[in-house]
Amino acid sequence: LLLLVLLLVVLPLLVLLLLVLLLLVLILIVLLLLVLLLLVLLLLELLLLVLLLLVLLLLVLLLLELLLLVLLLLVLLLLVLLLLELLLLVLILLVLLLLVLILIVLLLL
Repeated sequence: LLLLVLLLVVLPLLVLLLLVLLLLVLILIVLLLLVLLLLVLLLLELLLLVLLLLVLLLLVLLLLELLLLVLLLLVLLLLVLLLLELLLLVLILLVLLLLVLILIVLLLL
């Protein structure tokens, strides 16, 4: 009887706990990847800003229409990067929220 109780109660609980732990690890990995992506985006943004400054400098020196076009493109690219960064931050916050919710549910159990 004790063995039956062990098989029917303890084993599923252990499996459930293992699954939840696996889910938490997966969420943490996703969070880490998102943060890394954010860092890459920040780096790209920094490079773009430097590029933008260089083009501005060239623009001051040469005042060409082509450079104005390049400047416009760079600004657009920068805006797109900022948007991507914002989306990533929201995504990271959502994953963190999910993590907290799972932890709260675990604590309630």
